[in-house]
Amino acid sequence: MKKEGQIRIPSGCAIAAVISTAGKRMSGELVASAMTPMHDRSNGLGGGFAGYGIYPEYRDFYALHMFFDSRTARKDCEVFLKERFEIVKSEVIPTRKIPAITDEPIIWRYFVAPLQSVLASMQLDEKEFVARTVMQINRESNGAYVFSSGKNMGAFKAVGFPEDVAVFYKLEEYEGYSWTAHGRYPTNTPGWWGGAHPFTLLDYSVVHNGEISSYDANRRFIEMFGYSCTLQTDTEVITYILDYLIRVQGLTLGEAASVIAAPFWSTIERKTDTYDREKHIYLRTMFPSLLINGPFSIVMGFEGGLMALNDRLKLRSMVVGEKDDRVFIASEEAAIRKMEPAAENIWAPAGGEPVIIKVGEGFCR
Repeated sequence: MKKEGQIRIPSGCAIAAVISTAGKRMSGELVASAMTPMHDRSNGLGGGFAGYGIYPEYRDFYALHMFFDSRTARKDCEVFLKERFEIVKSEVIPTRKIPAITDEPIIWRYFVAPLQSVLASMQLDEKEFVARTVMQINRESNGAYVFSSGKNMGAFKAVGFPEDVAVFYKLEEYEGYSWTAHGRYPTNTPGWWGGAHPFTLLDYSVVHNGEISSYDANRRFIEMFGYSCTLQTDTEVITYILDYLIRVQGLTLGEAASVIAAPFWSTIERKTDTYDREKHIYLRTMFPSLLINGPFSIVMGFEGGLMALNDRLKLRSMVVGEKDDRVFIASEEAAIRKMEPAAENIWAPAGGEPVIIKVGEGFCR
């Protein structure tokens, strides 16, 4: 009979995040430490991090983090990028060789600015242009994948346990005002470098614990608007849904949360505030195919903040804690205590109720 600690529980995946509401930068080591007590929530098939505020010297440029299967793939992709962007810096992302991380692709980053002549000819704003470029590369390029594309932020992910991924990418050398982290336990999708979390588009990044039973319906709807789900993991679609709702449709963070974790119709009917009730009726009626079914807890990073959200039945764990100007989010309290032993006000958000934290504002209800 297996003993405690020898059995992995597949309700897992580990998520963690930390943000300074004062905008103070902190080392990536801090959020990496949170993954240690949650080690058994992962199985070594994916780990990753996203940091915000990590490239202050290039804050005005999009940071494209990319995987390449070969030097030929990298050279071909660079030709494509030079037709669309001014490349102000191109370099390998620094890593250290460790036994726990193997078979790594070529890992590169570019700091780029869209060419104004191209934007004018395509009649697109730069965010839509970058988003379309990311989709085109991931969909059509042979052996090239963009896994991060925002300004002054970046994702770092690999096949491995998250603690090892942090060492591999030298996260102790980066500082940011906000970090998210993920340890993966894939159940029905492959473990590969592009399939590790976070999933990103522009400055949005998502880490996810759970499983999306509505994935096919969600994917079919979102792909009608130019998005392509190519990375073989259901979490990818959450990122594109949030980008569509917030950037394209102009919804607030709270409204977007009310689409993907929509209240039950019976709950909406009981609302006494007429405006609030009509708003939720509108959101459920307009975006029914973007309701995400299945157990999930997610943390979305964005420029200047974080949003944490459970499914409406709260079928996956998530806790929040505070200390001074920092807010901590994790699958387990132990992870928060690892980041800050003296954390205060530990609480579990209700299902379907977003927790939104912004730099300079704190909690936004």
